[in-house]
Parts: sequence; structure tokens; C-alpha cells
Amino acid sequence: MMLKIKRVPTVVSNYQKDEADEGRRAGGCGRNCLNKCCISGAKLPLYAFKKQNNSPGEKGFSGHEKQDAPVAFLDSLVLGEWEDRMQKGLFRYDVTACETKVIPGQFGFIAQLNEGRHLKKRPTEFRVDKVLQPFDGSKFNFTKVGQEEVLFQFEASEDGEVQFHPNAPIDVENSPSVVAINVSPIEYGHVLLIPRILESLPQRIDRESFLLALHMAAEAGNPYFRLGYNSLGAFATINHLHFQAYYLAVTFPIEKAPTKKITSLDGGVRISELLNYPVRGLVFEGGNTLEDLSNSVSDACICLQENNIPYNVLISDCGKRIFLLPQCYAEKQALGEVRAELLDTQVNPAVWEISGHMVLKRKKDYDEASDENAWKLLAEVSLSEERFQEVNALIFGAIASGVDDGNANLLEDPDVNPRSHDEVNAINKSSHHAMVSGTQECLVLQ
Repeated sequence: MMLKIKRVPTVVSNYQKDEADEGRRAGGCGRNCLNKCCISGAKLPLYAFKKQNNSPGEKGFSGHEKQDAPVAFLDSLVLGEWEDRMQKGLFRYDVTACETKVIPGQFGFIAQLNEGRHLKKRPTEFRVDKVLQPFDGSKFNFTKVGQEEVLFQFEASEDGEVQFHPNAPIDVENSPSVVAINVSPIEYGHVLLIPRILESLPQRIDRESFLLALHMAAEAGNPYFRLGYNSLGAFATINHLHFQAYYLAVTFPIEKAPTKKITSLDGGVRISELLNYPVRGLVFEGGNTLEDLSNSVSDACICLQENNIPYNVLISDCGKRIFLLPQCYAEKQALGEVRAELLDTQVNPAVWEISGHMVLKRKKDYDEASDENAWKLLAEVSLSEERFQEVNALIFGAIASGVDDGNANLLEDPDVNPRSHDEVNAINKSSHHAMVSGTQECLVLQ
């Protein structure tokens, strides 16, 4: 049977329409979008970053001399251009006016009251039992955003030096990666990184795109500017490859959680397990190069995708620490296994919520926010200990086999042993909920 939930989709662009309105338009749209109808001759700022070869652990990790950069990447370009779009009235509400507080208690969960994010918009069905779904050009995707919502193109420099071109042509043949605003921001500077936007990639991690996200975190060079990723089935609502990012000058609870080392890879990447945190997850750090770190995480993500396991990723500490968080909340929700009191909050526990930044839509929940309530919600997101260890076995098996790269061997035996292909299939069949027989679809109003 197919598992679905109903939820109000997040409006990330002013050009996003209800599904019923999509696909009606024919020919040029006349709205200056990024599609073929409007892109010919278009120009956007271009920031070309210097590729990094040194270790994430080294001082000066970012690999560029910041003082020589032609423009301050985070302050002038990301945040400066974001503020410019705020002045122009492109956002649906003023996120800087939203009440925010750190919840007293051991963990320091952050609560924000964001009533403007939850529009009186009809809920839409989302399939939550399929992490990999084909791209559907008839639905909203980022080629349909207006060019005024795009801040700049973000590409690797061809000559090894940081470059900034305030008015660069869009190279349609070599699909550019772009940074655009999210018109329903969660926080100050909330943007979207959309890799190779014109290739119409579905929401799935690949090595090249994940490395691009790490480069953006490193380029920003500020631990309070983080990137996040949600897979389908883990509260991504747009099936067009994108990462989110924003600036919040508070340490996230997940970043403070203790960890226990599981293993090291011969590329210098250290993999640990989160301890004393409501959501079970893995932490990747170190690496001889940024690419070593990136490849180990992206290979783990590819493994989860291919095994149909929903997950979220937090890119923290300027790209030096990455949290990988498999989850099952949407599946439980579709099966009617989430308590009504949690559903009533209408919180969709995606990467930011799992990291400890709780975006609340009702004043009642904000006023009553507590460590206990946050923990209660996030505990429902987490895999069980048994399932988490099974999933770890899949991940370490994938990393050990190196996928495309024979260098990703384990230096130390992990706590879990890699499984055979047959065992992997058995794990997936047995450890997902016994799917209810019959043809009916689970629909849960969130």
C-alpha cells in the first residue's frame, strides 16, 4: 500500500502555485523566471569559490585568504543580498519580528513562534514511503522562481582564485548552481542552495552536490551559518534538489550533545554516534581533505536513499561536522502511530527541528515550550535502537565498499558488521512497520 500524509506545503517562492494551477501555462510566462522561456540573455551575480585541498581540521580550514576575497561572502553577499530582498518586500512575513527564546533546561532547545509560516492554504498529499521519486516538471520546481528571488550563482573557480562578477551571464549549457531566498524564512538569512538548477535533479544526494554544500558552509566561515537537507519522506516538500541554510547565533542542542566514536576511515574521517539526544544519529568529522569528509557522508546518504530510508542532514561548524539523522516520523504519522497531542502542534520535524530549533505555529505551544515537550516530539522522530543499528550496518557496508572509491576503507572495526545484500533486503522488509494489507491509503491530517 502507498503511505501518504496531508500537510500544508511550505511556500518557498512567490511564484509557487497550488498544484491545481500548475501546468496550465503555455509558452513564455513573462515573469522573468529561470526556465527556457525567460533565461536567454539573463545575468546574475556570480561568486566563484576556490576549491579546498587542506584538511577541515586545519586552522584556516576554508582554504582561501578571506581578506583577498573580492566580496565578503556571508556578510555582504548572502546576508546583504537577503536584506536587500527583504527591503524590496519579497518575503511573505518579517521573520525578524518572530518571537524566539532559548527554552530553560539542560539542552537549550530554541523555540520560535512563527504564525506567518502556516498559511490558510489547503493541505496537500505527500507520499512518504518513497525516498527516491522521479523529477516532475509539471509540479513546482526552482526553475519557476523569479530571477529577483535569486541572490547569485555559486560555482568553483576555474583559475583557483576567488572571483566575484556582479553581472555574469547564465551559462545555460553548463547548468549553474544558484542561491535563492526562501520567501517563508525560518530565520534571518534563510536561503536555498540549488545545485545545477537547470538539470532538473530530483531531491537526492550525489557526491558533487554534497561537496558544493560543504564548500558553501566553508566559504561562509561562520559556525552560526548552517546548511540542512531533508530527503523525501523526511519533510522535503519540493522534489527538486536543494539544501537550506540560515544564520542563527546560538549553539544548537544537537551540536552540544555528547558523542561516542564508532570508527575512523583511512581518509581521516571520524564517525561517531550521538549520545543523550532524543534522535539517534551519526556524526562525521575530520578528513584529510574536504572531499574525503564529503564523500563519506554522501556515500552514507546514497546508501540510505537506495534502501528507502528517509533522513535529514545538518552541516555544522563551517562544514567540519556533519550530522546524519535517519528518521521515521512521517511513516509513523501515515500509519496513525503519532499521538494526537503531537500532531496538534502541526510541527513537521525536519532538519532544523531535529537539530533543536523548534519552529512552532501556535502561541499555546510556544508559551508551554519545555525541554520535556521538545524531547517528547523528537523521540517520535528517532529510529529504535535496534533499527538504528541495522541502518548503521547498511551505512558502514556501503562506506567500506567505497561505492565508487576504493579509498574509503574502515581503519577500525565498527560496532556493527556490514551485511550481505540478502541481509539488507531482509532488514528492510522486517524493520519497517508491517505495511497494512489492502489498497487503502493512510491519510493523516497534519
